[in-house]
Amino acid sequence: MPYSRSLLGCLADFARTRPESAALVLGDVRVSYAEVCAMTMSAYEGLSAMRLPADARVAVHAAKTPRTVALIVACLLARRQFMLPSTELGATALEALLEKAGCTDVLTAEPVAGVGGRRIHKIDTTAVPPDGDLAGLDGITGPDVSPDATSFIFTTSGSTGLPKVVPLSFQAVERFTEWAVTKFRLRPGTVVLNYAPFNFDLCLLDIRATFKAGGTAVLVEPEKATHGKHLAEVIRSEGVEVVQSVPMLYRLLADVHDGRPFESVKHVIVTGDKMPAKLLPELPRLFPNARFHNIYGATETNDSFIHEITAADLRGDGPLPIGRPLPGVDALVLDAAGEVADGPATGELLVSTPFQTAGYAVGGEAGKFVERGGGRVYFRSGDLVERAADGVFTLVGRTDSQVKVRGVRVNLEEIEQVLLGHERIAGAAVVAVPDDVAGLAIHAVVRRDTTEPLGVLGLRQFCRERLARAALPTTIRVVDDPLPTTSTGKTDRKAVIRNLLNGS
Repeated sequence: MPYSRSLLGCLADFARTRPESAALVLGDVRVSYAEVCAMTMSAYEGLSAMRLPADARVAVHAAKTPRTVALIVACLLARRQFMLPSTELGATALEALLEKAGCTDVLTAEPVAGVGGRRIHKIDTTAVPPDGDLAGLDGITGPDVSPDATSFIFTTSGSTGLPKVVPLSFQAVERFTEWAVTKFRLRPGTVVLNYAPFNFDLCLLDIRATFKAGGTAVLVEPEKATHGKHLAEVIRSEGVEVVQSVPMLYRLLADVHDGRPFESVKHVIVTGDKMPAKLLPELPRLFPNARFHNIYGATETNDSFIHEITAADLRGDGPLPIGRPLPGVDALVLDAAGEVADGPATGELLVSTPFQTAGYAVGGEAGKFVERGGGRVYFRSGDLVERAADGVFTLVGRTDSQVKVRGVRVNLEEIEQVLLGHERIAGAAVVAVPDDVAGLAIHAVVRRDTTEPLGVLGLRQFCRERLARAALPTTIRVVDDPLPTTSTGKTDRKAVIRNLLNGS
């Protein structure tokens, strides 16, 4: 492929050949490639001065700023294993995650409060204004490293409890970014919108592939991520050409659309969640010059399937396919008996990609990675898919109680367990109901075990300390009567949903 060199090497080259070109944009702040490299070298010097053991694993506070990007690149340059936990994890969950992953220290490029009781190091990323002599940036290409060595560590959505720790190798990341650069024709100057938080694997395309191509990554400020008018203005003013997001972004843009299309956009990528059928017809009106893609993947495997959305899909007549496997990806369908099915079939999806992790770093679910035929390792996705006679896949649902809210996987049963951990809750039912903005919204009904008042505000605080933001219930209803049950004594969640929709 044309972009077979490392991200670090590409950054150094662009700092020399396109020093003034914008690499990052955040609001009114524009950071050139020369400045990114200078900031990175400053952070690298700070990391070196810490003199941590070579095998020490750290966490990077993923504040969404250009300084954090420079710190991340510096960690790559230093070959320092680092984890990117969500900034929205509750304090209790974050502490447990850092302990589980063995992160002794937390690095940050921005001021931050205490993080899980760990040592916090504020790393200086102050850039020395370039004077035309960029020879000092030669070192940014970094030392040789095994392609199987860990590049960095993502975590799964981790709606409750402890997210899984997912290391990705340099080889896996480079393979993926090469595919993304080629597939979406990223070139020097291509403007790509970064809507996702830095701890999401979507940033492998938004930022790393963009950097590898010499493009410009436009960062959406987290506090403005739900402001449709702001998002529309950013896309227009920056001339964004590639947009990748969960469906919520497209819903926000459609809701504030004033009739002016986003003519600069050439590629629209839907990912992370099911696209509501009634939103699909809005896309051509918003982006008249774009090609539309539906991408499916998991943190453990990265992107696995792609489907170019057709005119028939845009009419919303049926479910939107996830399409066919990416180059080098192999997919299997397991039937109800656990056997590999041939031809048209419905069952659990197993997938093996050139971009996937070799396995969870610590813990994780047993049996999620399995060998099938010739020693190739597959990831058991837990997703139910339907494979048509022509080989096109469509996502049907989940094999368990997990759903996605704003692109984040959420386990309803785990949320119930968190609520049941409250000393004054005797029963809990958590359900997901359709929502025009989030796709699905989480609602909780809890039965108190005392006649004393049980305040909803207190319950919300209890949840915030233990749950990721996407897993926080939209509503919490406190009741005194027993929750509805099925004939087998299990909580009747369908009845709970009916009661919620009927207001009873």
